[in-house]
Amino acid sequence: MAATVELDRTDLRLLALLQQEGRAANAELAARVNLSPSACLRRIQRLEASGVVTGYGARLDPRALGLGLQAFVRVQLEKHGTPGIDRFVAHVQDWEEVVACHALTGDMDYLLHVYVEDLEHFSRFLLDRLLNNTGVADVNSSFVLRTVKESRGLPLPRR
Repeated sequence: MAATVELDRTDLRLLALLQQEGRAANAELAARVNLSPSACLRRIQRLEASGVVTGYGARLDPRALGLGLQAFVRVQLEKHGTPGIDRFVAHVQDWEEVVACHALTGDMDYLLHVYVEDLEHFSRFLLDRLLNNTGVADVNSSFVLRTVKESRGLPLPRR
């Protein structure tokens, strides 16, 4: 986990732009935050080196890739010892359908964010992978009907 980094207003404006327009040219970013291109590049490099900026990537439309069904799956493990948790986590790393996995508090242990082609694909994922020798005691699935809001950008402090 990265330590908290001191960020000034210019850093925050730059981060907001990078979250929205990660492919913008350095010269364009510099102009929009009122810096010279070299000063802007140094700030970006500092933000990358400090771990605030962890990478860049394209946002893909799941439907264009044939991934028409999105689900959130809450998982409860049979045993909560280290070997059982490690085995489950190792399995999750290999499942391409799972785009995010979060350990939770409360009555369920993990929340999986899953993208699949359709209900048949989800059924195969559930029966052949998730419930097959992974130490899972219970699952509860919810399918996404409509996405009301989705932001990959983080809320930035106001300064």
